[in-house]
Amino acid sequence: MTSGPGTSEPLHRLPVRLLGDMISPRALERILQDGAGARGVTLDTLDARALEDILKKEVFKRLQLSVPAALAKRRVSDVISELLTAAPAAPTPNAGGQQLALLEEGARRFTLYFDWPETQRLRGVLGVARQQDQAGQDIAPLIREGQDLIALMERRLQEGLVIQSQDLAELQAAFRRVQGMGGKDVRRLETLISQIEDAQKQGMLLPAEVDRARTITFNLRRTLESSVVQPLTPGGEAPVLDPDAQARVLALEQEHAARQLADVGREFEPLLRARPDLDAQYQALKGQQAAGTLKAEAVAGWRKDLEQIRTGLVQAQQGELNALEARLAALGGSPAAADARVELDVARLTLTGGGLATDELRDLTNTLAALEAGPAQAARLLERQRELTEVERAARDVPGAAADLAPQLAAAREALLRGDDVNVDALWAVLERRMGEAAQQREDFDARADHVISEYDTVRHLAGETIRSLGRLADALRAQRRLGPMSVEARERYAHTLTDAEGLLAEARAEYQAAQEVTASFGEDALSGLLDVFDFGGDAGGAGGGLFGDLGGPETAPAAPSAPASPSADVPTFSGTAPALTLPDDTWLTRGGRITAGSATNMAAQEVAGLLDLALNMGVRTVRLEDERGAWAARQDGLGAWRLAHGPNLQTIEDRLGGWLTTGEFGG
Repeated sequence: MTSGPGTSEPLHRLPVRLLGDMISPRALERILQDGAGARGVTLDTLDARALEDILKKEVFKRLQLSVPAALAKRRVSDVISELLTAAPAAPTPNAGGQQLALLEEGARRFTLYFDWPETQRLRGVLGVARQQDQAGQDIAPLIREGQDLIALMERRLQEGLVIQSQDLAELQAAFRRVQGMGGKDVRRLETLISQIEDAQKQGMLLPAEVDRARTITFNLRRTLESSVVQPLTPGGEAPVLDPDAQARVLALEQEHAARQLADVGREFEPLLRARPDLDAQYQALKGQQAAGTLKAEAVAGWRKDLEQIRTGLVQAQQGELNALEARLAALGGSPAAADARVELDVARLTLTGGGLATDELRDLTNTLAALEAGPAQAARLLERQRELTEVERAARDVPGAAADLAPQLAAAREALLRGDDVNVDALWAVLERRMGEAAQQREDFDARADHVISEYDTVRHLAGETIRSLGRLADALRAQRRLGPMSVEARERYAHTLTDAEGLLAEARAEYQAAQEVTASFGEDALSGLLDVFDFGGDAGGAGGGLFGDLGGPETAPAAPSAPASPSADVPTFSGTAPALTLPDDTWLTRGGRITAGSATNMAAQEVAGLLDLALNMGVRTVRLEDERGAWAARQDGLGAWRLAHGPNLQTIEDRLGGWLTTGEFGG
């Protein structure tokens, strides 16, 4: 990930930023500083050539302590490539005002995302930096923090665009299913999808529009699935929801609730981090999600509770900040107290903008405790507190590290409050071990993604919902594969996408194998066009219109066939068990790849039943084929069952059984 437009940073900051997921920034800066000293220069005057040499030697050697040499070499090579690109623009302007102007220019890209914690913090940093610059004071620390915040927001934006791209693909696929329903909701969904598509092309996030589009899609798909009914029972009771359709509705509800919960977790992450009791509630809701019992209403209600709690916590923190300001005023004008006032001003502006300042207030409290302990210990305590804060913030982006280090960080802070010293290097050692594991995990994820994408390319010529879904996930994996260092949330999403894609790949292989077995059973000549037809590329009309008829094309054929809201007199439906009727010879009813009525001893009919189940998953409504044993014709009833007939040729089947294939009635 390169620096955002309009930002500028010292050249040595680039490897610190790009390798920050594999080695602690503190350790890396020490390596660079020692390397610069050994070459007779300072850290700030390192040029690209000297920095490249340090990366190839000292940094590469250090990385091998935590990750495999091949991985270390690749990452160092990536940093060197970025370094050579950035080198011409690397010199940083000397004047603080020029640096501030560049920082403000870089921050403008993110003004739309005013509710991000990084944006709220950056507003405070910029506000204080302007005041400090006007007063002629050094703003270099604020500029560095602002650059770090912009880098975090750039990463968040790129991760968000990957998520939005996947959402867009799923919305477009769902729209093709519900398009035929018509109505204002369908038109509104089409408009929203168009807006999201335009924003994606421009590199902008539209979370509100995506959320509205997902909600409309959910309601439309639930209505569509709920319209699938079974026929009246012999006693005349009311129609009931088809079990398969009911299962799909429940799956849709769980998927919708899960997405809402993920959105809430992302939006209120600072609040959940500040309140362990709320985080426990979040984990409990995730447990309900895993068990398939999560309700969207529960998530919506919890969101409202969190909004009220956040408002109250912001007010409480403002009161806490006022109390800290009074304590700070009594400490005089030491340089450390001046730094604390800068941090206090940033926290105040953050709170004024509606953001939480939990970490800032904790650090200010510890800073004041150190200053009040007296000048003899203040410098050491403040340095240790800064180091603990660095460890804690770095750990948030490393899987498992935050949980590992939480008790050790709490113990270290308590020790500092007592005036004792702490071993921060031990904490960095734990963090770097986790960083090495995370880097290796990322390598494994990328290898798995490459495998899925490669395997998908071998079956992409097939059609059906499985292949289309796999194609969307393959696109998502390509985008995730291109991301630089990931947040924990993005890494979890990467793992989830991989799991789903690998599952669909297994299904696609099974379908491909089934198609090959059918081809072997009926002969190459009889089914020579089978795989070509799977991509919906052939003529779909008439008795001579190819293997599958009435396809409707890939853009409109639903993955799961829908039916009218009540049974039709023209197209009767069948339940999952064999009807109590006697079918003529060479006719069958099938469902789920099995014969449910008719002679079950006809092996050829059993094989065709398996083919019909495969065709059903593709949204096919009629099938016609011929082999050396004669011809076959089938039509599905809209609820997953098929009427199947066999004869010497298609014309004979049409003359004898065409009416039954169409209506389910004989003699008409």
